[in-house]
Amino acid sequence: MRLVPRLSQRLRSRVLGTAAAALVLPVAAGVAGTTAAVAAPAQSAPIAHSAPAGGFEEVFVDSDMGPIKVQIQWAARGGDAALYLLDGLRARDDANAWTFETNALTQFANDNVSLIMPVGGESSFYTDWYSPSNLNGQDVTYKWETFLTQQLPEYLATRGVSPNNNGILGLSMGGSAALTLAAYHRDQFKFASSLSGYLNLSAPGMREAIRVAMLDAGRYNVDSMWGPPWSPAWLRNDPFVFAPKLEGLSLYISAASGLPGQHDNPKGLTGFYNTGNAMGLEALSLVQTRAFQVKLATLGIDASFDFPARGTHAWKYWEDQLWKARPQILDALNAH
Repeated sequence: MRLVPRLSQRLRSRVLGTAAAALVLPVAAGVAGTTAAVAAPAQSAPIAHSAPAGGFEEVFVDSDMGPIKVQIQWAARGGDAALYLLDGLRARDDANAWTFETNALTQFANDNVSLIMPVGGESSFYTDWYSPSNLNGQDVTYKWETFLTQQLPEYLATRGVSPNNNGILGLSMGGSAALTLAAYHRDQFKFASSLSGYLNLSAPGMREAIRVAMLDAGRYNVDSMWGPPWSPAWLRNDPFVFAPKLEGLSLYISAASGLPGQHDNPKGLTGFYNTGNAMGLEALSLVQTRAFQVKLATLGIDASFDFPARGTHAWKYWEDQLWKARPQILDALNAH
């Protein structure tokens, strides 16, 4: 896959340091097949008795950020369970990368769980920001936690999705965000998964690395998100800190070694640079995920961990991990 749009821009980013470069996440490439957009019904509409039985739909749901596009694959038999799939740092505005970088839709096509794939949120960490980013002219304040835990569930309830029988899974930026949202909204989520996430944001150098990564991915100012590094919001959103809140959740957490594997086939200078970047990204995630595994063990919290011997920070490896997590997801949500 292509991790960067312009080689020269990425090469210049090397001077910012290895730790910072390790957080620059891959750009999704490709075009998703879409259907006509459907306006969301009023939030006051009555709760539906069941979800549509199968099919793919795109809707726009009202939020504090304006209408948000959401791609949905409905549960095969109209069940009320849902799995939220979160994107990475470079989330696009036209489609959630799970729909075109992976075979996620095919994996769950015959299962009784709806896939909920919000679109947008580049560099957002799917959190509520303090203010718009003042470095890139952002005209709205990100309020993703509010959207994903209040406004979107309210809309989905009108389509037959339970507000309480949900799972959430994300990769990289979306991995740490998935655990955060599940930890603080236990009434909504029964399952949470981080794939190649960064799970110790208070580790030395991490806050500075996130700052540089977000500047690279859209020129976003991290101070507009959680404030300066000493702000309590950083601790509030650090999985290593809030880990006790995860007790009782069904958890699936993975990170690979960073060594190139079956899905890596670099070609040319750009390809080799991209693969090298993906290796560094995954190696950092592995270190943090291993530390998080020890943290949960000391707390006596059960979780399923998977550490493939080979694999880089790339979509096809996350596709593989989604397939591995699928039985646990279906069990947790009673969605077979």
